[in-house]
Amino acid sequence: MGLYADQGKHYQAEEMYRRALDGKEKAWGPEHTSTLDTVNNLGLLYADQGKHIQAEEMYRRALDGYEKAWGPEHTSTLSTVNNLGLLYPDQGKHSQAEEIYQRALDGYEKAWGPEHTSTLSTVNNMGNLYKYQGKYSQAEEIYRRALDGKEKAWGPEHTSTLNTVNNLGLLYADQGKHIQAEEMYRRALDGYEKVWGPEHTSTLSTVNNLGLLYADQGKYSQAEEIYQRALDGKEKAWGPEHTSTLDTVNNLGLLYADQGKYIQAEEMYQRALDGYEKAWGPEHTSTLSTVNNMGNLYKYQGKHSQAEEMYQRALDGKEKAWGPEHTSTLDTINNLGSLYADQGKLAEAEQMYRRALDGYINARGLNHPNTRLIARNLALLRERKSCCHEAFGWATFLPNELVL
Repeated sequence: MGLYADQGKHYQAEEMYRRALDGKEKAWGPEHTSTLDTVNNLGLLYADQGKHIQAEEMYRRALDGYEKAWGPEHTSTLSTVNNLGLLYPDQGKHSQAEEIYQRALDGYEKAWGPEHTSTLSTVNNMGNLYKYQGKYSQAEEIYRRALDGKEKAWGPEHTSTLNTVNNLGLLYADQGKHIQAEEMYRRALDGYEKVWGPEHTSTLSTVNNLGLLYADQGKYSQAEEIYQRALDGKEKAWGPEHTSTLDTVNNLGLLYADQGKYIQAEEMYQRALDGYEKAWGPEHTSTLSTVNNMGNLYKYQGKHSQAEEMYQRALDGKEKAWGPEHTSTLDTINNLGSLYADQGKLAEAEQMYRRALDGYINARGLNHPNTRLIARNLALLRERKSCCHEAFGWATFLPNELVL
């Protein structure tokens, strides 16, 4: 069952889990802890597929059962609490996620102590949450705590230690600290290659991260070389239609688009899109992200009607999957604003920018890079509408670099 899930064979995995669940419910009852373990596994499977409602339903059932059987502070109960915490950021529920992580963290510290590996894993998850929220100083502090603890518990070359090293690389990359990011990625990569070899999937994931870093720096030839290594390895390990393989295909599409290689970019996006639709369906969040990328590509080419069609499909799907205020939803709203601005539809563009800006302020705060970017888009749009005085006045509450 777990094997199918690890291979990205979600339909087969669900069939096996459902068969196991039916049998356990019949043999032991719906509240037996072994039954609940399978319920929890179904939640993990649904979460991997982006089926957040079904995943939360499974986690809640498992959590209620564990609390009844073992109590609220049992470690199995806390594991499911932690799983709920992992689910909430994907839904944009950051305050709920922090509350859940704190419950798991407090429970693990009480049960096992502050330096136990399960405690440290939840500490690492808190770091991920702060990173998503743009709280970079808190994220780095939390990651450093996790890293110090893991190095003490497992050593500097343990794979869990390397996972946090990789996360620090992601954090530095998000802040544009390319030197520090590459240092972390290189350390993680060297460790993974030593422990697992150059073709292991965790090794290849860090290879992919290096490709993203090089692309962000405009080092396109290095990025393409790195992506191709990741792609070749993933195709060999998982096959050409595995979702992780498709992630790298999508990244190659982004790279080609950045270089103006639109034919190659569209080829990559279409391959990724076809694969995601086959693996996860047309409304999965990874499918929708590639749909959004297709919209960007058409916009760059001046194909405005096709771009709007893609953006609208992405927006409709994201609103359904994540809700209207999720940051990924807001990113597509911002893209629609940019498209309308390019077409001279200034009123429609302002409506989109305002919606995206309000959402980002609520979700991430005034100082998040994407908040500042959207604010600048809106100020530039207002300047185009010959409302420069209004634009200056409106922008004064934002960081100085946003004032035009």
